[in-house]
Amino acid sequence: MFFRSKPDTLLDPAETLPGRDALMPIEGDHPVLGRPIVPPFPAGSQHAFFGMGCFWGAERTFWRTPGVLVTAVGYQGGDTPNPSYGEVCTGGTNHTEAVLVVWDPEQIRFEEILRTFWENHDPTQGMRQGNDVGTQYRSAIYPTTPDQLEQAELSRTNYGRVLAEAGHGAITTEIRQAGEGPGAFGGALLGGAIPFFYAEPEHQAYLHKVPNGYCGHGETGVSCPIGLVSAG
Repeated sequence: MFFRSKPDTLLDPAETLPGRDALMPIEGDHPVLGRPIVPPFPAGSQHAFFGMGCFWGAERTFWRTPGVLVTAVGYQGGDTPNPSYGEVCTGGTNHTEAVLVVWDPEQIRFEEILRTFWENHDPTQGMRQGNDVGTQYRSAIYPTTPDQLEQAELSRTNYGRVLAEAGHGAITTEIRQAGEGPGAFGGALLGGAIPFFYAEPEHQAYLHKVPNGYCGHGETGVSCPIGLVSAG
């Protein structure tokens, strides 16, 4: 089942593409950060997942962030197990393009990871990001712990106030706790209840391989001050 035009709303799970049982074969180190992009990750590290439009540019934003140890791109928040890029692009899987971010909490706080997320895309656009239209481009945060979930939700509320004061619309970012363990399909390495399926090797660290490649992100220009995840 492929679509001539992308749906702008999520499909009923029964209508999504069937996918497959086989995992995407992923191995090797991140070419910029120099660490394996699959578990196990460095001792004491933390991780979460973020959707902010095209994952090529989103991943580069995070690998440039001091304190981030590992990044990888994949598909998350949908219903099709082990989807391909082509399938996700049809809108037939309900996945968004997501970035796995692993960081050292001794070097960077989750609060600062959230600020990087909010400031580097427009979280008010619904099923799009700039000229990229479709459910795969929706804004999302998939925390892996209850504390991360609480901070993410509070940051959404408080940054929403800042955006409103600057004349922007309401934040449409989806926030759901993924969890740290294996995915619900039994095939994902990460993501718990919201599995993260690694994208094809050619998409990993894409803008390192193709420095002048496409990056369709559009920011609001509204800063997200540190403290918004703890402010009342």
